[in-house]
Amino acid sequence: MCGIFGIVTDKEQTLGPILIEAARRLTYRGYDSVGAATLNGKKIDLRKDTGRVDEVAVKYNFAEMTGSRGIAQLRWATFGEPSQVNAQPHLDSDGDLVGAHNGNVVNNFELRQQFIAEGLTIRSQNDGETCVHAVERYINKGYEFLDAIRLAYGDLQGDYAFVIGKVSDDKLYAIKKGSGLVVGLGEGFTCLSSDLPSILPLTRKIIRIQDGEIITLWADRIELRSVKDGKIIQRAPEMVTESMDAVQKGGYPHFMLKEIHEQSQVAREVLHMLAGSAELQGVLEKMRTARNLFFIGCGTSYHACLAGAVYFAQIAGRTVIPVLAPQFLPQYILTVNHEDVGLFVSQSGETKDVLTALQAAEARGMTAFGLANVIGSTLTKATSFTLPLCCGYEISVPATKTFTNQVVTFLYLAYRLAGRDTSELEQIPDLMDKTLEMVASQVAVVASEIDKWNDMYCLGYGATYPIAQEGALKLKEITYAHCEGMLSTEFKHGPLSAVTDGFPILFVAPPDNVSLIVSGINEVTCRGGIAIAIGEEDARLRANASELIVLPKSTPQISALLAVLPLQMLSYHISVARGYDPDFPRNLSKTLTVD
Repeated sequence: MCGIFGIVTDKEQTLGPILIEAARRLTYRGYDSVGAATLNGKKIDLRKDTGRVDEVAVKYNFAEMTGSRGIAQLRWATFGEPSQVNAQPHLDSDGDLVGAHNGNVVNNFELRQQFIAEGLTIRSQNDGETCVHAVERYINKGYEFLDAIRLAYGDLQGDYAFVIGKVSDDKLYAIKKGSGLVVGLGEGFTCLSSDLPSILPLTRKIIRIQDGEIITLWADRIELRSVKDGKIIQRAPEMVTESMDAVQKGGYPHFMLKEIHEQSQVAREVLHMLAGSAELQGVLEKMRTARNLFFIGCGTSYHACLAGAVYFAQIAGRTVIPVLAPQFLPQYILTVNHEDVGLFVSQSGETKDVLTALQAAEARGMTAFGLANVIGSTLTKATSFTLPLCCGYEISVPATKTFTNQVVTFLYLAYRLAGRDTSELEQIPDLMDKTLEMVASQVAVVASEIDKWNDMYCLGYGATYPIAQEGALKLKEITYAHCEGMLSTEFKHGPLSAVTDGFPILFVAPPDNVSLIVSGINEVTCRGGIAIAIGEEDARLRANASELIVLPKSTPQISALLAVLPLQMLSYHISVARGYDPDFPRNLSKTLTVD
């Protein structure tokens, strides 16, 4: 995800404290490393390292940095491990350009090979450096700075925002392609950032930059142009009136709601990252030839493993054993060896149960890969290769966007293993946005109807069975109601006895097995229960369910993924209605480091 900040002032001054404070306010976007650069007409002062803002700022005395322009960057590692050399900002070959980015440049590897062949000086594996060299190559060919940036934009594939400056200049330049970018206008300065929290302490007069636009910042003015044709774009500034707390939450009342609505963007970013990963083919070949393939996780991550196992079977014809990390030891550890492959899944990369299973598996010779959101975590260092989730910092304790990106990753891997065209998956982010729009009013109604109940069930089948389990977990986590996630066909084998008049049962209906779900619905409704179906528009569901929360049309596998969104929203609405804080539910922690 990463975070960038840049400022242009009307005189040379001490910029270090401004850059430090801006970086602090962007910490939620990344904290693997931090860096700052200041520029004047003669030199660039660049200081950076791994670690959090305050420790790196003290270690390298950011507070003394002076100049008329400055750039700060918070890194959430994807390309290149967290290290000083991979930390941003980055210099060009000669050290007279400096730049930083947020997002992912998915053709990073290919561009780096080109730059090496062209004789440019490559110091890192990081795609932020690739952005700088992409501009440098065109300056070396004689292009003006602005045109060089426009041409670089065409070479850099992925979702990103990028800021760059030159030592013998008085400006900063930035471009936007997918990732956030906002400009601030003040007295004697202009600034830019990935997000508003780092700008608002300085000015509330802002301009929001759109994709395909390039911005030039002087101390007293800005100029906005189209990357496509270079034409000037006129856009009036706006005044931000929200409180700082509201801005940090993106205007949402809670981080959980903000993160639910961020799912489409992070799904887009992880799909781009996967498409550009040079190492992925090797991972897939290991999975293809493994004697046994295990997906190992806990809680929400385990539910994603369950979904992944269904996807691998349905799409790639490959059997996967999904297993809870603590159960992996007594049930499987004595049977695994070097012929087996395990994918160990953890949002934080620090989940003790998962790390214990990983250590035991590697001792038996198993090939171990990781899937985690925090690059640089213990899991990412202990596995031979880890796929990043590209979610940025998930502040709310209940996992939302990390879960969906885990499921998206499994779906992508299944497609690749089957040799199917992954472009079909590019519709997922738009379908997520459409789903949230479609279900908003329906979910609010259902939440008010079932809020009085402290016991309920959430049932699914096939690819929706893991989604039902995840939905039930969300209800338990933040509403404190008991909700059990089950296979729909198992409900009649005992739990059906719990149904009384008005008792709510949630059915997550797979579009390819509606008739089976309808049978379960009628087992409930004929006994006075309330059956709430979540699925695509279908006359059978409409006729038999008490309520139908409608999803957009898609494939059976994508539909299952989309179904988790209304379940997240349902949990959120009930939690708030009960007066609870969904971001910090009682008794729970974001990172579980005990057995």
